[in-house]
Amino acid sequence: MKSEDIAKLAGVSRSTVSRVINNYSNVPENTRRKVLQIIEEHQYEPNTSARVLAGKGTDTIGLFVVSTAERPEANRIYDNSYFARFVDAVTDNANARGSYVLIHTVYTQADFLKVKQAFLQKRIDGGIIVGTSEDTELVQELAGLGSPLVLIDYDIAGIINNRLDKNHLAVVNSKDYEGTMAVMEYLIGLGHREIGILSGRMNTFSGRERYNAYEAAMKQHGLRLDGNHILRGEFLKETAYREVQRLMSLGKPPTALFSANDDMAIAAMQAFAEQGIRIPEDVSLAGFDDVPAASLMTPKLTTVRLPIYEMAKSAVESIFRMGQKDGTSFSTISFPAEFITRDSCRPVS
Repeated sequence: MKSEDIAKLAGVSRSTVSRVINNYSNVPENTRRKVLQIIEEHQYEPNTSARVLAGKGTDTIGLFVVSTAERPEANRIYDNSYFARFVDAVTDNANARGSYVLIHTVYTQADFLKVKQAFLQKRIDGGIIVGTSEDTELVQELAGLGSPLVLIDYDIAGIINNRLDKNHLAVVNSKDYEGTMAVMEYLIGLGHREIGILSGRMNTFSGRERYNAYEAAMKQHGLRLDGNHILRGEFLKETAYREVQRLMSLGKPPTALFSANDDMAIAAMQAFAEQGIRIPEDVSLAGFDDVPAASLMTPKLTTVRLPIYEMAKSAVESIFRMGQKDGTSFSTISFPAEFITRDSCRPVS
């Protein structure tokens, strides 16, 4: 069945059917209901290729999850609590708006070519990139294609300095610095003076923000930064596990450890347990992200909650907003992070 057949059955013009399909506002409500009823009865599906050629979009958002640091395993994205929740939240919000989501995982630099192709071939109306490292050249190339682009966890200063704010671009971040400062003030308030860190990747905005806040808090309180207590976890469970093992081989651990994400904190807890180190009796432990497992562990993990759903919703809304605007637009939003106190920290004995 074609759109002209729908028009004949509804007793309207073909252009009216097109306006109903594209959700234009200048259609009488009775006419809209009649056309939609006929479309549903006859299970009519608009020709996507024709819509693209007519410049009306594909009703599809691209979600590109960048995971170039992890081992090449087929399920590694869905084993990552942060990425998995973003995929679910973006899909839910896009589906609620009647759009599909094309999900592509970027495991190597060569995979970025497929991201570019999705934009160039007009397979998507806009794209969301989560997990980006500091790759200004790539972002500049994608932003220059003219389609709406949203970056999750990206340094706004880099956008401004490279004049990328002259494109259809939005940045969605969380207040990681403030969230980390809340953790550090809490640990210091419990009497901890030897506080270590399992840091994330420093080529990510969140990794730098969380480390910088840790360092700033230590310096503000006149506490010594011990190089042996600065562990490079890279946001990866296996790396964090090995780093904690290395820490234990050096002797007595710090009295508290801040982990830049919960996955690393869980790995640290396992490594400590294998060495007979108890949480929180021997070492206080705090994480970041508030993944589902954090509240189910024993002890339950003190952490910082990221508003993943709200961030994903904002990203999807930005795609639609930019798609409806002529010219270029740039926006940025940073969501607050909530400190969650549980059972994995205690005052120094």
